[in-house]
Amino acid sequence: MPPLSSAAFPQHVDSLLRAAFDTEDEATLVHALRADRDMAAELTISEDDRLVGYAALSWMKRPSGWVCLAPVAVEPSLQRRGIGGKLMKAVQNWLTERDLTAVVLGDPSYYGKRGFSTARAQNLTSPYPVEHTLLAGPGKGAPKETLVYPPAFDG
Repeated sequence: MPPLSSAAFPQHVDSLLRAAFDTEDEATLVHALRADRDMAAELTISEDDRLVGYAALSWMKRPSGWVCLAPVAVEPSLQRRGIGGKLMKAVQNWLTERDLTAVVLGDPSYYGKRGFSTARAQNLTSPYPVEHTLLAGPGKGAPKETLVYPPAFDG
């Protein structure tokens, strides 16, 4: 991957997402989230001036003020070296600084060790499998909410 520069940031993200997922779907999702102005933040990890980790946080349509975490990617050749953990710490710090709640659809054994909870998500109604839905952010309870994702997730 070429050196990271702010002017080439979208291309670096696209390259990482394609490498990590072997498909265009996640890159297309990120493009749509940006175009729709639903992106809340894009967090990155760089090593040796290369993008090696990426996480997107976008604004949920419902509940208002919540974000969803997707996609999350680590350079495949560097996986299992702690980059994902560093990225999740950055996500947790970002959420804490803003006092925001985040939802993620993913592997409970991975995200559950990184500050997300399936127990807190148990009362959520979601278009995606609730058994793979986790929640992070302020509070300790299990809110009863209906999740409405940004339109980009419909594609």
